[in-house]
Amino acid sequence: MADTHEITQTLWKKMADSPFLMVGLADGSSHSEPLTAQLDKDLVDTLFFFVGKDNRLIGGGKVMAQFVSKGHDFFACIAGTIAQDNDRAMIDKLWNKQVEAWFPGGKEDPNVALLRLKIDNAELWETDISLSGRLKMLFGGTIKSDESGSHAVVNTTAA
Repeated sequence: MADTHEITQTLWKKMADSPFLMVGLADGSSHSEPLTAQLDKDLVDTLFFFVGKDNRLIGGGKVMAQFVSKGHDFFACIAGTIAQDNDRAMIDKLWNKQVEAWFPGGKEDPNVALLRLKIDNAELWETDISLSGRLKMLFGGTIKSDESGSHAVVNTTAA
């Protein structure tokens, strides 16, 4: 992967196929939990999550989120700040049938809350899932660093 734009596009494509992450407070005060990201192409440095108002992340703060792609060929560790953001326009924009399944009262459900995770930085790994890479894993052999995939660090807060 070459530049920040390409890296971001790859992450978004992978997350669109399988938007599930483990998210937890960075201070380690609680375990991470699985959440479904709602993606907005206009805000590529931000993830959104619909949660209940009793969710352990509702108070906000620094978080770490881990992502594994559907094909297990792409991994991301995302650091950022999460906060409740009940912007009505954003709720309307991101609401869908999957979210509604968790909140039977719809957008007006008194328990629904929208969380916004502003990504500060991320580390991304893409593995070698080529036939030669799989054969090496199955039958042994040395996998050189240039054959095992690529790694990138993205800092969205840099000027």
